Amino acid sequence: MRDKQISKLIKLEEKRQKNTINLIASENYASEDVREASASVFTNKYSEGYPGKRYYAGNKYVDALEALVQKRALKLFGLKEGEWGVNVQALSGVAANLLTYSAIAGPGSRMMAQALDQGGHLSHGSPVSITSKIWKWRHYEVGRKTQVLDYDKIFGLAKSWRPKVIVAGTSSYPRILDFKKLRKISDQAGAILMVDMAHFAGLVAGGTYPSPFPYADVVTTTTHKTLRGPRGALIFGRKKYIDAINKAVFPGGQGGPHDHQTAAIGVALYEAARPAFKKYASQIVKNAKVLASDLSRLGLNLVSGGTDTHLLLIDLTNLGIDGKEAQDRLERVGIIVNRNVIPFDTRSPFRPSGIRLGTPAVTTRGMKEGEMTIIAQLVYGGVTEKDQFSIKKQVKVICDKFPTP
Repeated sequence: MRDKQISKLIKLEEKRQKNTINLIASENYASEDVREASASVFTNKYSEGYPGKRYYAGNKYVDALEALVQKRALKLFGLKEGEWGVNVQALSGVAANLLTYSAIAGPGSRMMAQALDQGGHLSHGSPVSITSKIWKWRHYEVGRKTQVLDYDKIFGLAKSWRPKVIVAGTSSYPRILDFKKLRKISDQAGAILMVDMAHFAGLVAGGTYPSPFPYADVVTTTTHKTLRGPRGALIFGRKKYIDAINKAVFPGGQGGPHDHQTAAIGVALYEAARPAFKKYASQIVKNAKVLASDLSRLGLNLVSGGTDTHLLLIDLTNLGIDGKEAQDRLERVGIIVNRNVIPFDTRSPFRPSGIRLGTPAVTTRGMKEGEMTIIAQLVYGGVTEKDQFSIKKQVKVICDKFPTP
């Protein structure tokens, strides 16, 4: 690369990724093939519209690409083309959610979702999100004692609020959502059930998390995180909704799709359909459960008492430090996590009471249960500032043993 400044930054970031243990639940390592597709000549093309209906010439191969990626997406999740459609053009998870809301609910419609500080997501009607300015939201919570969802209370809220859409999806909730109960609640409230599976899509594809598709009307997901693809998104809709979704994406909310990103998504879907991916998804959950168990044994307080998924949430209140301080302490020894609010947090989101950990990235590097036990000890030592020099050395040993893709 002739641009030495950008080249230097790329190399420094590559070095940082190789030499740190990444426990951020929403991050992963895309394969070399995915990265190759992302850097392909498809980045040169403009292709507003959909296969067979473009506003530019020269889209013969883009049409073939998009149709192939759509087919792969439906097949990966066991969906019939006559019953479901999928849009592969949304540029991010937040964009996918925003565009989907606009397709299925008019401005001012009543909406319901899990609160951000209860494990939900910013794009599910958080007061600081544009979604809260366009639609009217009510949010459900976890139990104060159990720290898990109470579906009877969700039903009570849905019955009184009568939302147009119920959004089921999480970003820091470590338990499995009960889609069957959410479908029943939606039916009783006369609501559309939309599932945002951005965090656990790879687990669904790998068979380690229940599929939302038998119950949902619309499903959105990012294509990185547990799916291990490029930064992008997919929007699945039953036939009743897919035309409106496509119109909401283009021309409603976006211009031309990023065709190089579509190509990379296609490669990621190909990889997710291989037998090895099921083993990978299973190992993610095994690793998370061991990590959670060992951290709990060391004295850290896990929200809801553990995890069923790829992530865990730690309440640091008993240690007398906040999530920002814990995040910084861990980064100094080469362990990367993110600060996170916990349910009913009284602290600022900038200095919350918790940290969130996840196992997708370390599992991609080949780490298993034995490494999770070691990492739990390193996390505990890093948070409590015990023997920092020794922790740094152990982090380096692990990173050298398990290289990034």
